[in-house]
Amino acid sequence: MNSNKMRVAALALLVGAATQVVAAPAPVTELNSSSAQGSSLERLERMLEARNQVQIDMQRQLEQLASEMDELRGVVERNSYDLSQMLERQRELYREVDALSRQPQKATDTADAKPKSTETYTGNVSENADYEKAVNLILKEKDYDGAVKAFEGFLASYPESAYKPNAHYWLGQLYFTKNQLKQAGEQFKAVASYSDSNKRADAMLKLGVIAERSKDVAEAKKMYQEVVKSYPDSTSSRQAQANLKKLGN
Repeated sequence: MNSNKMRVAALALLVGAATQVVAAPAPVTELNSSSAQGSSLERLERMLEARNQVQIDMQRQLEQLASEMDELRGVVERNSYDLSQMLERQRELYREVDALSRQPQKATDTADAKPKSTETYTGNVSENADYEKAVNLILKEKDYDGAVKAFEGFLASYPESAYKPNAHYWLGQLYFTKNQLKQAGEQFKAVASYSDSNKRADAMLKLGVIAERSKDVAEAKKMYQEVVKSYPDSTSSRQAQANLKKLGN
């Protein structure tokens, strides 16, 4: 009897202990671990979002930079072309001055002769001096506005001058440099009307460039083709061919 009571009591104790274990709350460490994992995931998501935003911003900046590079490339190409034209003009000016330095002897030899080409020097001392003065305003004094007035005055004073095509040419160059394309075109057309002028090829090339800048592609092609046809072995012809290629012809 006592033995049975003892077994019953022991069984009751075991059942009570088991009930307490089952009903016990989850350990604090497990709860903390679950909460920490959730927080880490949230931080990771925020980091991913931030990284994605940074990548989007960088892509936008790269696209903007690429656009700016394209614009700069266009500016560099245009400046390179303008620089090459300025260098060519400078070489022409040096040739002009070099020819003028030999002018007195040549003028004496041809004082009584009628000029036969645009490069023949006149025996008129005042005419020679005025022309040289206008050239020097460009070459030595860099007074381009003054040179424009000087050449215009020269043409008005000496309408039949042997230097007339040259004066028109330099006026065209000056206006072209100042981007006064209409005035430049008028001067270059005057030069082109002289079939024996050694500046005719470049004047026609400039007329093509002016037409191109004025969006008159058909006229630009026409002038370039005429330069290539009339002056096939010239520097102007090679430049005209390059310009035609850019225009797709």
